[in-house]
Amino acid sequence: MSAIVHSVVFPVMTDSPERSIPPSADAAERTVESSMDLLLRAQAGDNRAVDELCARYLPRLRRWAHGRLPWSSRRVLDTEDLVQDVLIKAVTHVETFHPRHEGAFAGYVRQTLLNRLRDEGRKERRHPRLASIEDEHVDEGPSPLENAIGKDALERYEAALQRLKPQDRELIIARVELGFSAAEIAAEFGKPSAGAAQMAVTRALVKLAEEISRG
Repeated sequence: MSAIVHSVVFPVMTDSPERSIPPSADAAERTVESSMDLLLRAQAGDNRAVDELCARYLPRLRRWAHGRLPWSSRRVLDTEDLVQDVLIKAVTHVETFHPRHEGAFAGYVRQTLLNRLRDEGRKERRHPRLASIEDEHVDEGPSPLENAIGKDALERYEAALQRLKPQDRELIIARVELGFSAAEIAAEFGKPSAGAAQMAVTRALVKLAEEISRG
């Protein structure tokens, strides 16, 4: 399997002990409400569903954005507000979102945030603010993720990800990038168990490795 997939993916693929799913947890898995169900409730005007969606995604998207932005950009952009703004708009305008399958919301909101971060970065490069005294030695280096795997590897990963089928791509985004547990993915994607969800993620990762190798 591609070295890029090993370096990007497998360090986060194993559930931590406190999140591992014991064999007797199948009944509990079925009680996890999918984002699709929450979206349907939100579309019907259920404010509690909106709150649950925000609680589910906000901390994950904050961590994701933190890893994607260079330190200097985090000084310029109010990442917390930006992430919250993107998520609130996505959730409160759910009537414009037409999912093609279970699990599509995670990929949709991740892509929306990525586009917004890129737009904000372009704006900053076109109209840089005047550096204050405390900004004189701002680190202009790469993001933490780029530091970990390299910019070229990240670009190949992103390109390969876009060549996958939508559900394979969204399985990887949910598990690897947003940190959903196997039980949560089972609920999100309509899988019968956490084990089945983990197998689906593994198959998607194999396809990703093949795409990276071809790319």
